[in-house]
Amino acid sequence: MEVAFCQTLSFNADTFEYEPVASDNGNATIIKFPVDQKLYSPGDVVVVLGGDEITFHGIIGKIEDGYAFASDPKGSLLPAGIQ
Repeated sequence: MEVAFCQTLSFNADTFEYEPVASDNGNATIIKFPVDQKLYSPGDVVVVLGGDEITFHGIIGKIEDGYAFASDPKGSLLPAGIQ
């Protein structure tokens, strides 16, 4: 039996620094943001909160050169403008 563990990373939308990689209707559906590769891995969950609302909820698909790529193709409310 294989056991897998995942973590949840939580960020405040007002201070979260990310780069939109893909967007839909002005909202970022795939984002790139810096992470410590020793602490986090693909499969970890990303939640970005704007007050009491979830503005982005996705899973890290890959990590390259210290940057994680996560996607929220259907529910993202995170602006696609450069942060």
